[in-house]
Amino acid sequence: MIRKMQTTDTDRVAEIWLDTNLKAHDFIPPEYWKGNYDAVKEMISQAEVYVYIDEDKNQIQGFIGLDEDYIAGIFVWGEAQSRGIGRRLLDRAKEDRRKLTLNVYARNPGAVRFYQREGFRITEEDVDRDTGEAEYLMCWEQVHIDL
Repeated sequence: MIRKMQTTDTDRVAEIWLDTNLKAHDFIPPEYWKGNYDAVKEMISQAEVYVYIDEDKNQIQGFIGLDEDYIAGIFVWGEAQSRGIGRRLLDRAKEDRRKLTLNVYARNPGAVRFYQREGFRITEEDVDRDTGEAEYLMCWEQVHIDL
């Protein structure tokens, strides 16, 4: 089940954010993620966030954070990855939008491939000022078929 995040979800969502970043971005010092935890937790509580809940476990397994048409991130708890949760969260974001953009680290090829499979294309290459890491700006646009 996917629903809008509630205030009571903030701790679990922040925990998933930290855990996923530490595992997916081992090329960035852990102190970077831990040092940004409190600020991100505050931003999460004020952002447009949708959570995926495993109804059997009654627990949040992943979330997507949005800022209008920009995906701030899709995060899925390690044990729940590769079960289609990220795709379902992305599909939820696509329901309300004609275009989506996001940034992804070039050294995270699994994420790059995931977004490419979901119809995103790399439109720019840049460097993240905070980490010094190369990153891609990726874009998805809804395809309209005229009959």
